[in-house]
Formats: sequence, structure tokens, C-alpha cells
Amino acid sequence: MTDPTATTGATDNLVEVRDLHFTLGSRMIYNGVDIDIARGRITAIMGPSGTGKTTLLRLISGQWRAGSGRLLFDGRSVAGMSQSTLFAQRKRMGMLFQSGALLTDLSVFDNVAFPLREHTRLPERLIRDIVLMKLEAVGLRGARDLAPAQLSGGMSRRVALARAIALDPEMIMYDEPFAGQDPISMGVLLRLIRRLNDVLGLTSIVVSHDVKETLGIADYVYVISDGEVVDHGDPDHIRHSESGWVQQFVTAAADGPVPFHYNDTSYADDLLDGPRA
Repeated sequence: MTDPTATTGATDNLVEVRDLHFTLGSRMIYNGVDIDIARGRITAIMGPSGTGKTTLLRLISGQWRAGSGRLLFDGRSVAGMSQSTLFAQRKRMGMLFQSGALLTDLSVFDNVAFPLREHTRLPERLIRDIVLMKLEAVGLRGARDLAPAQLSGGMSRRVALARAIALDPEMIMYDEPFAGQDPISMGVLLRLIRRLNDVLGLTSIVVSHDVKETLGIADYVYVISDGEVVDHGDPDHIRHSESGWVQQFVTAAADGPVPFHYNDTSYADDLLDGPRA
């Protein structure tokens, strides 16, 4: 029987987005976006807050459905998957949430063990070995008995990363992984993301507006604004983009295509038109 969600021919892309349109209420989030997530590489989705970067992760994982267009995961239409098929595909995806999203009533060990206990029938002895291996990979095996409240922000993010790789997914989605991190924690996360991707052969999607850090580890970058891809290419291309908007974003310039002042009449006219004593 033919799978209606499948397409013919394998590609080098684990995720393909074509002519994607998506709205939330009356607000347009995506207006005909094309994006490729290459296998075995780190692809960054960058742009200002509120441009729909996290929304893209929700669409890829099937939490939300696009209004129109095509979104394929490993050659299969996410929108066309049955619920059981979608759940099976999600086991191939790991997610590092922006807040870490650790379960506060569980220890570090039990947080990492949670997806293994929920989605497998492995014996506890084997689960213990896997959990310790994942915690060792992020440098926190010694913190396995701590509660989430006892962790620093950087440690919480690393525990969340260990949980994200617990089921050995093919792809990990990072939602603002550097937000709120001190320089040491950020450096640790940067090295972990790059090393895990290379050693485990993962496909990674990094959603972020942290320019320097993201361009430092990404293989390919998409810059999104106002529902469209403004520019895309390798990090060096983005750094030297001919787009004035991208240059303003990359250099953090206060004024440019995105003006510093909200659109209004001139300041002098506003003062002259005010009430007189």
C-alpha cells in the first residue's frame, strides 16, 4: 500500500519547506517561505523577536498546521501524517525548549530518564546506563541527584539538552538556546551543540537572534523578517550581505531600514502644534 505522505526520491534535506503560508488570527506569520534543513548540518533560523522562528519549529513538529504550502520531514508531508505516524516521527526529533522546561518535581536523573520510560520498554538498568551516558556527554553526570531548583541557568539548559538526546534523535531543534546565559554557560552550550552535531551525526535547527554566537556554529543561515526570507547562505555570506536590513540586524545598528523612531510627524512640527500657554 502506498504511503500518501511520502514523496519520491531521497534528498540531502531532512526538512523541506516550500511556499509556506501561515497566519495566527489576522496576523500573517509566513508568506510563501522556502527553507531547506540539510542532513548532518546546523541550520540557523535568525531574525528579530516575534518573526515566527519558534512557530517554524511547531510547524515542523506538527503541533500546528500550515495554511498552505508544503512541509516535508524526511520526504513525508507533516500535514498528511496520521496522529500515530506523527507521534512516531516526533521520536526522531529532539527539542531544547527556550526555558529548558525541566519537570520541577523530578531529579536531574529522572528528567533525562523521562522520555525513555515513556517511549520505550527498556529495563531500568539499561535506562540508568543511557541516562548516565547522556549526562556525561553534557558534563553533568555528577549532578544526577540534584533537583532543577538547585541548578544554575546554564546547567538547566545542559540537562534539557541531555534529555533532548535521550532517544538518540536524528534531529534536534534548539529554541533560543543562548537566551539568558552568562558568557561561560554560553561558551559551553556552543561547544556542546557543535560537538554533538558532529559526533552523533545529527541534523540541528538553531532558532536564535544572538548573531555572533549563532553565526559562529551554523553551517547555513536563514534570516527571516515580515513573513519572508530576507537572505540566506553560509555565515560569511550573511556577515557581508548586500541587504541593508540584514546588515542592520547583524551589526545591531540602532537606525536603518528598521527606523529608530516610530513613524510620526516631525518632532519640530509636533512641538509647534502643541497647546500654547
